[in-house]
Amino acid sequence: MSRFDLPGTEIYLIDAATLRLVDVNPAARHNLGYEPSHLAAMTPLDLAPGLAEAELRTLLDGIGDEAGAQAQLHTRHRRRDGSSYPVKLCFLRIVRDGKPVFLAIGDDLSPALAASAALHDYRARFDAVVNHTPGLVYQFVLQADGSVAFPYLSEGCGALLGLPAGKLQQTPSRFAELILPEDRKAYQDTMLASKATLSGWNWEGRIWIEAWHDVKWIGLRATPLALDGGAMQWDGIMTNITASKREQEEARHSRARLAELTEHIEQVKEQERTRIAREIHDDLGGNLTAIKMALAMLAARLPDDPALVEKADYLDRLVDRTIEAVHRISLDLRPSTLDLGIVAALEWQAREFEKQLGIACVFRGVDKDIELDEDHASALFRIFQEALTNIAKHAGATRVVVSLRRQRQHLTLSICDNGRGITPADRLKPHSFGLRGMSERARALGGTLTLSQSPGGGTMVAVKIRLAAPAPARTTQPTEA
Repeated sequence: MSRFDLPGTEIYLIDAATLRLVDVNPAARHNLGYEPSHLAAMTPLDLAPGLAEAELRTLLDGIGDEAGAQAQLHTRHRRRDGSSYPVKLCFLRIVRDGKPVFLAIGDDLSPALAASAALHDYRARFDAVVNHTPGLVYQFVLQADGSVAFPYLSEGCGALLGLPAGKLQQTPSRFAELILPEDRKAYQDTMLASKATLSGWNWEGRIWIEAWHDVKWIGLRATPLALDGGAMQWDGIMTNITASKREQEEARHSRARLAELTEHIEQVKEQERTRIAREIHDDLGGNLTAIKMALAMLAARLPDDPALVEKADYLDRLVDRTIEAVHRISLDLRPSTLDLGIVAALEWQAREFEKQLGIACVFRGVDKDIELDEDHASALFRIFQEALTNIAKHAGATRVVVSLRRQRQHLTLSICDNGRGITPADRLKPHSFGLRGMSERARALGGTLTLSQSPGGGTMVAVKIRLAAPAPARTTQPTEA
């Protein structure tokens, strides 16, 4: 195939004197839609109505005689159907059959212009999306030698960092300098971890905006891409998360204040329960005992009247039942066994649970006594009571195993049952106040409460709290004689 027949390239032979088309290749005839007989009577000026003859003559006369001399022209060719297309023509002076002619090589610019227009449209849409994105869209490159670069920064750079994009691209190391010193290590660590594992780079930290003399929280999310030579590129976005961080901080403070208030309320409740329990036990219990003694004395002096004896016996039994009720109520309010220590109180509650409900309850503890302050002992005891109440109401268990163990400075109480277990949906019930109360009490103790499946297939409730550090031993100083 000769070059004259190359597909897609228009080639014209033009008579140097008359500018008539001497020959036209198939590609040009196809693009123009003319028959060879029509083209033979035409000149380049007929194909390009917008081209002036003087302009064309000047261009052609300017082509030198030396080898390789040429001239270029951009114009539009009109097809036979009246449509037109852009074309670039390259003219060379040659000799054919002893006559001077011009060889014109034309390139249809329609595909290139269409691609350029599509690229421009795509870039315009991309810029519109990026510039309306709340934050900074960027590309970041870490070279193998440790140097960094920002090949792309959106217009959000100035609004987010207080630094024009051009200045940051000139000195990309300034970004790390904006980060507060205490947050730089996390920035570097997360970046290197992302590079090592080719996983997403997620980082949150604070930067100092010199222009506004203010600290701002930013969140960084980027995707890594390995480059040649050991370099790494991240494409991502930075956003201002100051407002959400402040909300999180306020929520944390609110939860802390609520926890303090809850702990205070629980302490007040326990103190009030203790006071009421003691008053019931001391006052009512003492009065009932005195009544029983007086009733016994009166019954001994009654005449031999069966009706009066029966009434006295009834009153004696009523006083006994009332004394039992007072004892039970005072124990419910605050078991007196708590005064003997947390271990004794838990053992007593386990026996009461087994006696009242008929569910086997085994208590296991190595330590005879564990020193806890009154508030902590009461809170741990209430958690235990609530756990047993839940087992009685919902578990359908036949056996409960309670374990209390001390591990260095931590105390762990676990309650395992062999019941039906607890599902995630049970934990999310809107009225599951028992579980929430247990969790809040554990949190107030500075500990944790976890729910899991027990080895027997039921539920295990585990409470872990930190014990107070033992007080340092006092050293006695020798006294002077």
